[in-house]
Order: sequence, then structure tokens, then C-alpha cells
Amino acid sequence: MKPKIKTFFSFRSHQNKDESGFTLIETIAGIAIFAILIVGVLSSYAALSTSVRVAREKTVLSSLAANYLEIMRNLPYSEVGTVNGNPSGSLADASNPIGTTIESVQYEIYYEVTYIDDPADGTILLGTDSAPNDYKQVKMFIEKLSTGTTTHFLTTVSPKGLEGLSNAGAILIKVYDASGQPIEGAEVHIENTSLTPDIILDRTTDSTGQVIEVALPASVNGYSISATKAGYSTDSTYPITVANPNPVKPDSTVVDGTVTQVSLFIDLVADLTVQTVDATCSAIAGVNVNVRGSKLIGTSPDVYKYDEDLTSSASGQIALNNIEWDTYIPVLQTGEPYTIYGTSPIQQITALPATSQEFTFVLGAATTNSLRVIVKDASTSAALEGATVRLHKNSTGSDSYATTGGSIWQQLSWVGGGGQTTFSDITRYSSDDGNVDVATAPTGLRLRVLGSNYVPSASLESSTFDTGAASDFTTITWEPTSQVPGTEVKFQVASNNDNLTWNFIGPDGTAGTYYSTPGTTLHASHASTQYIRYKAFLSTTDDSITPVLSNVGINYVSGCNTPGQVIFPGLTADNDYELEISLTGYTTQTVDPLTISGNQAHEIFLSP
Repeated sequence: MKPKIKTFFSFRSHQNKDESGFTLIETIAGIAIFAILIVGVLSSYAALSTSVRVAREKTVLSSLAANYLEIMRNLPYSEVGTVNGNPSGSLADASNPIGTTIESVQYEIYYEVTYIDDPADGTILLGTDSAPNDYKQVKMFIEKLSTGTTTHFLTTVSPKGLEGLSNAGAILIKVYDASGQPIEGAEVHIENTSLTPDIILDRTTDSTGQVIEVALPASVNGYSISATKAGYSTDSTYPITVANPNPVKPDSTVVDGTVTQVSLFIDLVADLTVQTVDATCSAIAGVNVNVRGSKLIGTSPDVYKYDEDLTSSASGQIALNNIEWDTYIPVLQTGEPYTIYGTSPIQQITALPATSQEFTFVLGAATTNSLRVIVKDASTSAALEGATVRLHKNSTGSDSYATTGGSIWQQLSWVGGGGQTTFSDITRYSSDDGNVDVATAPTGLRLRVLGSNYVPSASLESSTFDTGAASDFTTITWEPTSQVPGTEVKFQVASNNDNLTWNFIGPDGTAGTYYSTPGTTLHASHASTQYIRYKAFLSTTDDSITPVLSNVGINYVSGCNTPGQVIFPGLTADNDYELEISLTGYTTQTVDPLTISGNQAHEIFLSP
């Protein structure tokens, strides 16, 4: 009986398995395997499709290149040039491209042709080659319009016999930054529309900041030249016109057999915001201001490179974005119903490359006669805060008093050494890392010499400067404004209201950035604080040279007062005024007699 029972259950078990089909686990496993196979197939298909597409596009480009280079090779040597280029010829240039469509894809083809002055037979720059157009270099561009991608092909073309044209000249263009260093990769545009055909060239400066364009036809003041670069200002030559009869840099003249040299200066652009406010710092909208730079593009009469009439917005601001480094002087336009009570900074502002700065007009109601007094230190020209200004009228015996507000904290020496917490001795500071030299004449801040070489880096932290009340710290400046290549001076600043929390930060408000350009506006977190310190960092990549710091200054304004200035409005036009300016530690200055007529400003320099 027992064997029969075992046989029965064994038979039923196999029967149930056959009838039930796949289990859930078996089904999931099967689907997973199928999915993996599908993904692999699709990936292989995608990769194959991409490979085919790339290969097809290369084939199209190769075909286009072969066809259009062959067109160029079949031209006579004298005709190998572009429509508006130098040399001129019949080939299409960037402004007159050839359009073609292949498999519904649009392409544009154009050429750039330049003369090459091969040094093998001398060069025009050295005066050893009177025919510098030795051969031509042809660059052909194929641009795919749907993506904007451009592929270029390069070849050279030589004349069969002697060199080409012999009656021509050359232009050597040198592009520098604000400190006189050459700029590589600057975009140079050369244009002459007085010739037939026009010459329109775009070149790029080499590692020495130069472009040499040879075999140019002679032309008197015919070549307009400009230089720029992404994020940089623009410099150029200028035509002789009725408005500018004597350009500082006239359009260039090319003479056969000579090299004309042109120097252009460009640098990173700056931002300047002009603010118009009243004595309570409230914005004044609709104020008409003229902003003029100091750079001239013409003389007799003077023609300024930047000279604009502008109007303040509803927020009392005039934004001058992406302007060239220069000294700018904002003035109220004639007829404005205001009198200038003061400016910050004083009178003008120097916008350095890659900086963002502010200029503030503090304005009051218009008055027929007024006197604005500006008090400065005679040795440093820094605005002096706390000077007492007395205006006395002799005929009536009346006196008017005012005290200058706003100033600059300046340190000119560190020879007294460290260990000073509060800034009282002007030659001392808080601490350093042991790698600074403060005693070498002429005194300043340098890297320490270790053995016979300078240490690679050093840092110094100043004492605490107390303004006495909540102030707005505006800019940080120092001298020299530039250092020897390979060396660097940079700063971080910390301010607070508790005289305890010293978090040193850079221009973006973090500890990871530094102020590396003099005249940079301080981060907004330094507004409405009373105590401030700076930290100087010096470094060199060449142990035979060191950066040098001769002075550092931080500008600040308390309330809406203006640095070193006071205003006496509502005066009577007369010549019997007397002016007296005094400040503890300085020699008192007196101006007697003083004539008042209209709205005028007087600069007074006090000597210690």
C-alpha cells in the first residue's frame, strides 16, 4: 500500500506543474532578460546611427572642401583674394558668403586670404624685404547654419615666378592694456572704403599683441583701424572731419615701401553708477547730468572720447555700464534747479579696469551764490574729516561755521611693527605671519628676504579703525596701483559694530575672493558699520623680486555727509569775505579777502 501512495502523490505533483505554466518569478526574470537584450540592441543602434551621421557629415564637409578649394586653385594667382580683402580678388568673404544646401542642410562657404612675409628672404619690419608679399595663405570656412559650427581648411598659394605686387606698404598694429602690456587675441578691424574694391579685414593679435598686414595699397588717411576683445573696451583711429579736424590718432596712411605703426590701448571695462540724492540721502529723479572722461580723440578744439548728457532714473541713478578706464567728471547741466552740496568721491572718479564704482551728488535747492569748501591733506590729497571751516563777512562781522564730514582712513607706514589692537600709532598694525619686511628704505610693505631670496608670500592684518559712528565704507585704494609682473598685492576687509567679529571677505562677500584692483567698491555688507580692519596679502612667483605696498586707504562716509566738504548756501555776491580752516595737528589756513560770485568751490590743502 505504501508504494502505491507515494506513486500517486508523485504523479499528481508533476501534473500540477505542467498545468500551471510559468511562475511569477520566472515571468519577471524573463521580462528582465528581454529588456536587457532590447536596451543593448537599441544602444547599438543609436551608436551606429550616430557613427553613420558623423561619418556622413565628414563626407559632406570633405566634398565641399575639395570642390571649393579646387575653385580657388584654378584661379590665376593675381585673383586669389576676397571681395573686400587684402589681397582683393573674386573669392567670397564673410560678408558675402556662398550658400549651398546638401540633403536639406544649409551651409555657407567663405574665404580669408592674407599675404605672408616669409623671413627666408628678409622681412619688411627689419627693412630687409621691399616686396614682403612672398605668398598667400588661404583659409576656407564652411559654416553649418543650423548649429553655427564652423570648420576651416588651410592652404598656401605661391606665385609661379617672382613675388607679386612690389608697389605697396604695410601697417604694424600693436595692442596694449592700460599698464602697457601686450594683449594676445585682440580682434583688429582694418577698413578702407576709399579704394576700389573696398578693403575690409579682420585679424587677431599674436602673443606679442601685434598684427602686421603687408602689401596694402597706398592711401592717405584711408585706413580705419580698431581693436577690441570680449569684455574689453575699444580703441581706434578716427577720420578727419569738420567736428574733429585734428584727431589724436587719425586714420592711417600707407606709403609704398614703408611700415606705418599704430598703437591701440584696450582693457577690461568698468561700471560706474552716478547717484543723485538730497541731504537726507533720498533719491532725486530726473536730474540732468553731463559725464565727461579725460581722454581726448581730437584737439583744437578738444574732442572727448566720452562726453554724454544723461538723466537720473526714478531711483536717482545713472548707470554707466561697460565703460573704458578713465577719469570721469560728472557735472550738473546748465539750468538744473539744484546746487551741489557735495560729492563722493570728491569732484571726479577714476574708473580702473574691471572695477565697479559709485559717484554720489548730494544736492540742495538752487541758490544764486554759494561756497563749497573742500579740505584735503597737502601731502596725500586725502579728504580731511572734522576740519572746522569759518566763513567771516567783514562788512557785517558775521560768522558761519561748518565741519567737514566723510574721509579716508589711510596708512602710509608699518615701520612701528605689530601688536597694536586699535589704530592710534599710524605706523603700527595688529599682526603679521612673520614673512613681511616693514623697515627697508624707502619704507613700505615687502616680502621678507630669507637667505638671498624673497619668501613666496606674506600677510599682514591692520589695527582696528574706529569711525566713531555707523559709517558706509565705500572703496579701497592703494599704491602703487600696479606691480612688477609675477608679483601681486591683494586685500580682504572685515567690519562690524561689536569690535569683536572679524570675518575677512572679498568683493563677493566670501572669504574666497580678494580685492586685487585699487579703487574697487567694497562689498555692501561694509555699510552701516563702525569698526574696520584690512588684511594685506603679498606674493611673488619669482624669488628675486617682491611686490611693494607704499600706502592703503579705505574711503568712508558717515550719514550723507561728503568727504572733506562743507557748503555755505544763500550768500551775497561780495568781495569782503574771509575764510579760515583749522584742524588739530594741521597748520590753520586763511583766505583773505575772498570774493563770492555765483556757485563756486575752493580746494584748501592743510599741512601737518
